[in-house]
Amino acid sequence: MKIVVLSRSRTIPSTRRLVEAAQARGHSVKVLNPTGVSVRLGRGRSELIYRQKRIALPDVVIPRIASSIASYGLAIVDQFEAYGAVVLNSARAIGLSRNPARCLTRLSAAGLDIPATVMSREVGDLQAMVDEVGGVPVLVKLLQGSERRGIMVCESRQSLEAALEAVLGLGHNIVMQEYVRTAQRDVRVFVVGGRALAAVSRVPKPGRLSRTLSRFARIEPCSLTDSLREAAEAAARLTELEVCAVDLLETDAAKKGGRARIFEINASPSLPEMESATGVDLASAVIARAEVLVAARATAAAP
Repeated sequence: MKIVVLSRSRTIPSTRRLVEAAQARGHSVKVLNPTGVSVRLGRGRSELIYRQKRIALPDVVIPRIASSIASYGLAIVDQFEAYGAVVLNSARAIGLSRNPARCLTRLSAAGLDIPATVMSREVGDLQAMVDEVGGVPVLVKLLQGSERRGIMVCESRQSLEAALEAVLGLGHNIVMQEYVRTAQRDVRVFVVGGRALAAVSRVPKPGRLSRTLSRFARIEPCSLTDSLREAAEAAARLTELEVCAVDLLETDAAKKGGRARIFEINASPSLPEMESATGVDLASAVIARAEVLVAARATAAAP
C-alpha cells in the first residue's frame, strides 16, 4: 500500500511509530505536513499539491491533525477522501469528536453514560449551573468555534468565577461538566476498527486532580472490563472513528456491573506511551486496519 500520514513532523513520536509500523509491514509511507498541502480546483478537475509537486493518490491517509491547524487540516483530509483514498479518520468524525457539545449530545442520545454536563454561551445564574453538575470541583471546557478547546479544573466557586470572568468576554461557548469524585479509575481505552485493544489508568500526582491532566499523571496498564470495552467501542462507533482513544471514568458501580462514564474522545491519540505501558503494538494495529479497509474497497470495486 501507499500510505500518507498527515502530520506536522515525521519526528513526532506517534507519527514515527506509524511510519515504522507501515515500513515493517512492507508499505510505502510518506509524511506530509497538512499546512504545506494546497488544493487547485477547476471545472471538473482538482489537484492536491505539496511543495510544488502534484500528490499521487495514496491508498490510505492517516490524519494526525493538531488542533492549532484543524480548520485547514480537516479540509485537506476531506480532499483526500473526495479523491478516493481510504481515510483513518474522516474529517467529519474528527470534527465531531473535537466538539464536546456535539459529541456528548450524540453519546447521551444513544443512552451512554456521561458526566452531568451543562452547555451555555452565557452564564446567568452561575450557582444554578454549578448545582446542575453536582457542585465544585467542576470541569470547564472552552470552545473556540468548533475546533480548538481548552479545559480547566476549578476546585472552588471563587476559582470558577475568576476563570469565567477572564474568558467570557472573549465570546467562548462554555461546557461545564461534573467532576466525578467517586471515580475509582481514570481510564483511557485505545480502539481500532471498532475493537478495544488496550487500556491504561492514569494516576495523578499527589495534590492534583486527574481527568485531562495527563502531563501530571503516570499511566499504568489495566484490565479491559466488559463495562470499559462496551462503552469505548460504542463511543467509537457513534463518532464514526476508526482510530481513537476513549477516556472513561470507572466508578464503583461500573466495577459491579454498571456502565463506565465516557468523558472524552481523542481522534489522534498518542501511541508510544500506551504501547510502552501495555506492551501492545498499537501502531501495527492501525496499519493492519488500513490493510483491511483497502482490501474491502478493492473487493467491492471488482466486477
